[in-house]
Amino acid sequence: MSQKLLDTIQFPEDLRNIQKGQLPQLAQELRDFIINIVATKEGHLGASLGVVELTIALHYIFDTPNDLLVWDVGHQAYGHKILTGRKNIFHTNRQLGGISGFPKREESIYDTFGVGHSSTAISAALGMAIAAQLKGNLNRQHIAIVGDASIASGMAFEALNHAGVTNTNLLVILNDNAIGIDPSVGALKEYLTKVTLENTPDSDNIFEALNFTYSGPIDGHDIDALLLTLAKLKTISGPKLLHVITTKGKGLKQAEENQVIYHAPGKFDAETGDLLPKSEKLVPPKFQDVFGKTLVELAATNQKIVAITPAMPTGSSLKYMMDTFPERAFDVGIAEQHAVTLAAGLATQGMIVFCNIYSTFLQRAYDQLIHDVCLQKLPVIFCLDRAGIVGEDGATHHGIFDLAYLRCIPNLLVFAPRNEEDLRNILYTAQLGLQNPIAIRYPRGRGRILDWEKPFSTLEIGKGVCLKEGNSIAVISIGTIAYEATEAIAKVDSENNIAHYDMRFLKPLDDVLLHQIFQKYNIVITVEDGVKKGGFGSAISEFASENRYQNTLIILGIPDAFPEHGTVAQLQDLVGISAEKIAETLKKYL
Repeated sequence: MSQKLLDTIQFPEDLRNIQKGQLPQLAQELRDFIINIVATKEGHLGASLGVVELTIALHYIFDTPNDLLVWDVGHQAYGHKILTGRKNIFHTNRQLGGISGFPKREESIYDTFGVGHSSTAISAALGMAIAAQLKGNLNRQHIAIVGDASIASGMAFEALNHAGVTNTNLLVILNDNAIGIDPSVGALKEYLTKVTLENTPDSDNIFEALNFTYSGPIDGHDIDALLLTLAKLKTISGPKLLHVITTKGKGLKQAEENQVIYHAPGKFDAETGDLLPKSEKLVPPKFQDVFGKTLVELAATNQKIVAITPAMPTGSSLKYMMDTFPERAFDVGIAEQHAVTLAAGLATQGMIVFCNIYSTFLQRAYDQLIHDVCLQKLPVIFCLDRAGIVGEDGATHHGIFDLAYLRCIPNLLVFAPRNEEDLRNILYTAQLGLQNPIAIRYPRGRGRILDWEKPFSTLEIGKGVCLKEGNSIAVISIGTIAYEATEAIAKVDSENNIAHYDMRFLKPLDDVLLHQIFQKYNIVITVEDGVKKGGFGSAISEFASENRYQNTLIILGIPDAFPEHGTVAQLQDLVGISAEKIAETLKKYL
């Protein structure tokens, strides 16, 4: 049996020794390699399959790592990782102790910039290109590979606007496949949709108007065309943009036909491409679906309800609202800042606005949250999906900072539901009309209640609840980490000594309940799935200090470090908030 070409390649210098005529064979082998690994180990599939030929061509034409490649987001960088020294460990992708699912500077010299959030590549590559100019390195090439969804982001436009007035060796490659995680939206998408391999509109080119030398569109799966065009662009000075048209999921029929599902499909049959059958066992709903279905139920009777998401309608389950009330639900693309201020504008006119953003992505709109919403006391309802530790996506995606960065903002209510019923009821309560904006944060994944669609009830703002009475130790939790705390209490022999409280609201804190707790229990232990510094435990500590309580206070949460990738259970155990680790802490104080 003849050796595969891919077996002969560890680094790009090996790739550049292959004859051009062999590159299509290599592309097929690389595509098969990605499919076979992701089928069993899971991960992001469609984006990397779509850029196999482009990845090979870039490393073949450019002198990497001396020339610098910056991959936007990183969903499309699996082929890049395999060709840059990580083929033999690629099976550890996104696993605890394994390689990251995204480019990461400390992992490889070929990963020039860490990317987990989108639309940063052009800014980063431009910074590198300016640095090369200042150092007198005028031959180094700087290439940013950006998707059509990412390039529509405000940050990408800001970078394009700046780059257009420089004379740097910057090449932006627009990987145009008409889809990000969900189908791309917006006016730029409409423009790009008109640009095909057979047709280029007569209207002025938007990129040429920004002083970029524009090339394309070319077929991103025609490796000969890619090699010829990239070699030519190396000789052209100044900022350049190459428009490449690709098919997301290329080479796997199901991934081409179901691009949203196969963005990150979970486990599937590598031979057939079919998703593995799911268990018929009845399971609790995902928190996202509780949000999405409840919102539709509320919107049916409340005509003032509108909803916004920045490019995550499927992941957030806002798709239910978009399908049922399309005129009242808006996907604004990868534009978190715009999403928040759009929500503020709608709120000024009396609309009840649900702004659904992943916790980690709201960080990108912090100024808008403060100035455009909270300062003006506009009652926007922020629904923060993927709060807490999210698992295999790792450091760039954990929603662990929200409790800390939200609680310091005046006028903002902060709520974390313990379960599906709490989420459902706070959504109901919020749409009845609040005087303040509210942030509702909930985790990725399933809850634990099967019969969750119960009649609505109004929640009292700022009130916690006692889940279990005790004698000497009080455990105070917020959000779904309560389940781990409950399990931990059940693991200790003297569980009758331990009380458990769910604060529900980080802001306003239930001062009445806290006074009762500190007056009754000598030892108070707080538990949160957020950072310890500035978070829920810090708030309880401030309360104790302000009221001169001398109780022993132990704060459990995520330490002052970025958690890496791994399963949620593994990472919770590592940081000390799994049921087992909480139980170990309890035993120390019994």
